[in-house]
Amino acid sequence: MKAIEVQGVSKKFNDGSKEILALKETNFSVEKGEFVAVIGPSGSGKSTFLTIIGGLQTPTEGKVLINNEPFSEVADKERTKLRFNEIGFILQASNLIPYLTVENQLKLVNKIRREPFQREVVDKWLKQLDIEDLRDKYPSDLSGGERQRVAIARALYHDPSVILADEPTASLDTERAFEVVEILARETKEQDKATIMVTHDERLIGHCDKVYYMQDGALTLDEEKTQLEPQDEQAVEDK
Repeated sequence: MKAIEVQGVSKKFNDGSKEILALKETNFSVEKGEFVAVIGPSGSGKSTFLTIIGGLQTPTEGKVLINNEPFSEVADKERTKLRFNEIGFILQASNLIPYLTVENQLKLVNKIRREPFQREVVDKWLKQLDIEDLRDKYPSDLSGGERQRVAIARALYHDPSVILADEPTASLDTERAFEVVEILARETKEQDKATIMVTHDERLIGHCDKVYYMQDGALTLDEEKTQLEPQDEQAVEDK
């Protein structure tokens, strides 16, 4: 079943009298249980593509469906509700709330959804991401990598059906980066989620089912890199 479907989506921006085509007409889908990477140079349209799928921007043309439900075309209030319930965002900037402790960053999810706090699930993610000892710390007390791991825990805590990760390992060292990608891959497969990871680091694509390349707003399947298996990571690193 398709968890994400992009049908004829494009995005244009106006820069004074000039029109910029940031995303060319794109058709794309991700099945449940599928982990997809999008690679490409800076400024190629990767983040625009991801934020349109996540409903943070609306397409100029075309539409996005999440779990076969209209998403890009619904009213803002309904789209916000769907986004919060179905999508876990991991952004390059951690976007933590400065006055909340690590544990309270996750508790806030329950307050917004009016659900009971799930301590066992919080403990699970803090342990997996090696941030258990930070639960009472504030974002200002954390390193960039620690803040990013908290943001990942928060995104996964509410059990979204879709995970959208924009450079999720940018603040992490190599070892932590591989650990995070392994966690995302495992969560995708075991919980039947659909995950898109935008990354500039091709060492991290070994766990992905498909790899797409974005350049000048055009998205294409990279058939060569899609053939890579997890054990081929070293070969990618050596290129």
